[in-house]
Amino acid sequence: MSNRRDFVRQAASLAALGSLGYAGSASAQNIELAKILCGFPPGGTSDAMSRRLADKLRGNYAANVVVENKPGAGGQIAVTALKDSPADGSVMLLTPSSMLSVYPFVYKSLPYKPDTDVQPVSIACWFDHALGVGPAVPESVKTVKDFIAWAKANPDKANYGSPGAGSMPHLIAGLLSKTTGQDLKHVPYRGSAPGIQDLLGGQISSMSSPVGDYLPHIKSGKLRVLAVSGAERSKFLPDVPTYRQQGYDINVREWYGVFLPGKASPEVVRRTAAYLQPALSQPDMASSLANFGMEVASSTPQVLGDLLRADTDQWRGIVRKVGFTAES
Repeated sequence: MSNRRDFVRQAASLAALGSLGYAGSASAQNIELAKILCGFPPGGTSDAMSRRLADKLRGNYAANVVVENKPGAGGQIAVTALKDSPADGSVMLLTPSSMLSVYPFVYKSLPYKPDTDVQPVSIACWFDHALGVGPAVPESVKTVKDFIAWAKANPDKANYGSPGAGSMPHLIAGLLSKTTGQDLKHVPYRGSAPGIQDLLGGQISSMSSPVGDYLPHIKSGKLRVLAVSGAERSKFLPDVPTYRQQGYDINVREWYGVFLPGKASPEVVRRTAAYLQPALSQPDMASSLANFGMEVASSTPQVLGDLLRADTDQWRGIVRKVGFTAES
């Protein structure tokens, strides 16, 4: 889906027009307390975004909107909790796409079915992943090609960290390793923060992680980003070429989406989307997410459903090519 960004922007504009008929239906919901489930601990990017969205929905979507953190199993616990939640719009999930598009091919079994247990409502944002290097790699290494050549000459240092085994950043770097034929040892972390610290300290040579993880360290010159994963250069790192621009067939972006339980009615889904679209379109949402290297977006439920199906097809092939499973 090479034109995803334009497609989603157009769909968001249409969705905003179509949602006007639902704008006055807040009182009809009669929701006193709504919850946004977050599959990660407080303090991280997922939690911060969930809380910003809760702030925008509080007082109109429901009298009160809170974030309920359900960390564990790489986000699976929160998806499972949504499956068993009331379907009246009082509980929604904000999650990265990996839990639904990547995990079905990484894990032998999941406690939920992405195609039936969750109901797509709206995209919330897009972001790229990136390959960065730190002080363990010479400053002469400025491109992916340079890094692969350096890794070949220094096999004992040819490694990369990621936020976790089976995560999208892990698989992107794993695909690079397969594509180039250069063995790169994977060093999994429990989240991006400890991996970035080891990258800064020279304990690992490179890191595959969301673009936003690198932004605080680039101006200081402590880290260098060699490539971004999307079809276009990131607006946050305009001087960094994509993998494709450097000759590598890697073109993926991750997104966050909002979901309701799979048993939610079409009316509840439409009404929830009608409140989400204006909440996500507020300027301060875009500016706050930019601090994390994310581009805010919104969409119709159908657009998010189509995107999830397309991404699922893409990741089926990527995981097969990389050859990784949670049991491997």
